[in-house]
Order: sequence, then C-alpha cells, then structure tokens
Amino acid sequence: MNELVQNFAVYVLPILFAITLHEAAHAYAARYFGDSTAYAQGRMSLNPAKHIDPFGTILLPVLLYFVKSPLLLGYAKPVPIDFGNLRNPKRDMIWVALAGPLANLFMALLWLVLAILLVFLRIEEPFFRQMANAGVLVNLVIFAFNLFPIPPLDGGRILFGLLPHRQAYQFGKLEPYGFFIVLGLAYLQILKYWMWPVMTAAETVLHWIVLPLTLLLN
Repeated sequence: MNELVQNFAVYVLPILFAITLHEAAHAYAARYFGDSTAYAQGRMSLNPAKHIDPFGTILLPVLLYFVKSPLLLGYAKPVPIDFGNLRNPKRDMIWVALAGPLANLFMALLWLVLAILLVFLRIEEPFFRQMANAGVLVNLVIFAFNLFPIPPLDGGRILFGLLPHRQAYQFGKLEPYGFFIVLGLAYLQILKYWMWPVMTAAETVLHWIVLPLTLLLN
C-alpha cells in the first residue's frame, strides 16, 4: 500500500498535466482550423477536471496496477471534434490529431529541463527528481501510444488524412474495432515494438535539444 501511495504521489501531477495539455491542444487546434465544438462545450481548457474520465483516467489504471498488468493503460475524455467543420477536413485533421502528441513532447521537454535544473541546483530531495523523471516518461509514453497508426488514436487520424480518399475510406472502417485491436496488441506484448523505438527516438531528440543547456550548466 505504501508503494502505491508513493507511486501515486510521484505520478499524479505528471499524468494530470499530460492528459490536460494533450486534450486542450486538440481543442485549440480544432478551433484554429474552424471547428468550435470543443470550445463550445468548455473543453478548450487547462482545467484537468474538464478532461478526466472517472473510469479511464482513475479506475482502469488502478485496477490494472492491482492485477499486476504488464501494461498500464488509461485514457481521458476525448475532445469532441466535428471534422466536417474544419476548413479542409482531410488536411486539417492531420494537424488537429498531431497537436495532442506534440503537446506531450513539449511537456516532456519541460520536465527534462526541470530534471537538469534540479541537478544543477543540487536539490537532493528524491521526490522532486522522481517526479521530473516520471513527467518525462509519462509524456513519452502518451506521445508514442497516441501516434500508433490505428483509429481512433491520433496516429490513425494522421494516417487517414495522409492516405488517398479511397484508401482512407477503407482504413476508416477499422475505427469501431481500433480500441480492441490496440488492447490485443498490448496484451500480446506486440505494441512494445512500436512504443520503445518511438519513445527512444523522441527522447534522443529531446536530449539533443537540451544539450546546450546541459553543457552550459555543467
């Protein structure tokens, strides 16, 4: 129980910030490209309460933790988007979908900068270092997971927008089954062959970005 409480304390803020910024980024991008559905429903917000799904954000991860699942999954309330309202639906769908993962990549960068600053300032309290590392990890996981090219994940939306109309239409038929496909791939531990390379590549890019700061502080 103590381990659960400690893990909760370390991960709760990174997770809340990660899902909030992810969903808000979708909403901001949708409004920018012409769809105000999320804005009208109050979802273009940095208030975590607007995006938390009681089951998907809280209960599901806790249940998977207690049954010792090899993969902890969870989700926030999806931002409502009417793609038909976008000025160029097929093209703009790509940018709206990409906004969420890019927001997580940006937040991973901020947590990484915080981790570097904690070392530089010689702050020895392990809790803050653990939280900064958790922030990087959580956002990289959400970044990679959401880019998996199966609808309704963001990667599926991006691929739909990139495919020619006929192939996109056929690909879109996967959406009702996408969540179950992803669960099956995760259960069979096949999803990790997508997750780890994408996460590693993203982390490498982030470390290159912060390299000047690291060299300056060292």
